[in-house]
Amino acid sequence: MSERRSAAGAALSRLSEWADAHLGLVRSLSAGMAVAGLVVLARSVRLTTKFTSALDIPVEFVEKNVKLRGKIHHITEKGLAVEHIPISIPFITSIQRKWQSNSLLLIRLAGVELTPSGMVWLQEELKPSQMIWFQLLGRQDLALECLVLVNKGRFLSVCLNEEILRQGLGRTARIEGLHHDSRLYWKLHKRLLRAELKALKKNKGIWKEESSFEKIRDHISNNKFVQTLKQFANWLRSYI
Repeated sequence: MSERRSAAGAALSRLSEWADAHLGLVRSLSAGMAVAGLVVLARSVRLTTKFTSALDIPVEFVEKNVKLRGKIHHITEKGLAVEHIPISIPFITSIQRKWQSNSLLLIRLAGVELTPSGMVWLQEELKPSQMIWFQLLGRQDLALECLVLVNKGRFLSVCLNEEILRQGLGRTARIEGLHHDSRLYWKLHKRLLRAELKALKKNKGIWKEESSFEKIRDHISNNKFVQTLKQFANWLRSYI
């Protein structure tokens, strides 16, 4: 028994000697762990922060095209008024709510020139309090240029930017906020152009209206009475 006690005492003594000799290392490790904890906490705070203005969103969020969650409030001519819904973490979220305002983010459908019919379609399609995801592509003044995703069923989501174009309720436009020569810009621009081409082939929305106008114009120009009037007008000019 005494031998065991002496062995345990010797081990404890060696551990104590090692701790004394490496006290600086132990302190450094403790400080490192503390810093790492602060970094994780800082990131958690950012992820749980409720953004109430486009200017509040960190630059790196926009540069990395971070995807955020939000709740539709209403739709205006300037864009979608959305309440940002951050990740919820007990304790941190409850503290943040005390000073966070209820202002809304203004979100525009990137790469889409919306028509009045498209505005009506959005108002019918998107209901108040409906949850959406919006991927940050750029920031212009106080508005965010985004890809907006809406869940349609358990495993399906629809990109509103593409859907608007597929329905012929808008035209493709420059994606503001992205560099024109970037790989991401052309990848997204091609997606939007393909969606617009589908509406064009099926004569949907604005393309149907233009197609009908062209048919009427061609019908009028081919009408015999109209052709006779043109011939008479040309004959009359030659004698005036």
